[in-house]
Amino acid sequence: MTVVHMPISARTLVLAFAVLCLGQMATAQTRYGAANTKSVPSAQTDEPPAMGVTEWLQRMHAGARQRSYVGTFVVSAPGGDLSSARIWHVRDGDHQLERIEALSGPPRSTFRRNRNVMTFLPEAKVVKVEKRENLDLFPNLPDKPDSSVGDYYDVRAIGKDRVAGFDADVVQLVPRDGLRFGYRIWSERRSGLVVKLQTVDSDTRVVEQSAFSELQLDAPVKAQALAQMMANTSGYRIEKLELERSTAQDEGWMLRTPVAGFKPRSFFRRPALPAGDGKPPKPEATTVQWTFSDGLATVSLFIERYDPTRTPGDGVLTIGATNAIRRRLPAPASDWWLTAVGEVPQQTLNAFAQSLARTR
Repeated sequence: MTVVHMPISARTLVLAFAVLCLGQMATAQTRYGAANTKSVPSAQTDEPPAMGVTEWLQRMHAGARQRSYVGTFVVSAPGGDLSSARIWHVRDGDHQLERIEALSGPPRSTFRRNRNVMTFLPEAKVVKVEKRENLDLFPNLPDKPDSSVGDYYDVRAIGKDRVAGFDADVVQLVPRDGLRFGYRIWSERRSGLVVKLQTVDSDTRVVEQSAFSELQLDAPVKAQALAQMMANTSGYRIEKLELERSTAQDEGWMLRTPVAGFKPRSFFRRPALPAGDGKPPKPEATTVQWTFSDGLATVSLFIERYDPTRTPGDGVLTIGATNAIRRRLPAPASDWWLTAVGEVPQQTLNAFAQSLARTR
């Protein structure tokens, strides 16, 4: 089995943005020990409001969607790897529009209008178009948040701090088991917007950190201008990713034992790309994606036919707080290949892999 640790710059920009609330994410310049707690003032006279886990998450959820803002955010991981992006976000009535411009790594601009996402790759002159059922925002709550998230996390108010010039309430979400990471969150005091987020492991070490280095709330972002930029595809080749909604039952899959706290969110068939010789892909080359969430962390299971000519060996991949495992499923499902990805400990992905079973 191969274990690979990749620099944070290798992440997709959307995944990095997800961790911060933009909209998991997912994000620690240094190992977190007891000395790190000094970054949060210990003597506080203005404590955060007393709220439960669900109340805090609803407030953060609303803060990310109801305010217009422009800012620069930085994602860092142990070893000094950094990625950064410029964000423009506006709420236009019932619509959410965003532009995310990568400031590090290959040039990339991602636009989102509600669930419609377009990613411009200038060097390749390609625009990738897709519709996302799950936007992987932090906190990753459905439209009507499920209060059961409080069954798996405790909340502790730490105090008050300042981030990018804004007063923020600092709270910590402590997992009640080893299947999920903990979070230390800086929530802008007036709006609830998450302005800084640390993901910590069971040893209280920061495995990833995201923070706005500069932020303008209620910025004069024009929705029409973002929409026009999003529609300007002149000179680009458009690649549409068409997802077909399905169910685990229809595709012949089940979890023998549910993984505590993680509920199914969606199940899609993802069509295979054309072969290198230009021939259309075989129907059996289709990949299915089964997504689960506990309200904060998301796990995706990608299942496809095993092909020894192109499938790599079993392995583990770590990118900041994001872990991935890839393996051939055991008999009687040995004709299938699994890639499990999520901002969760590896043992959680292993639990999903061990529980996944073929029903036909």
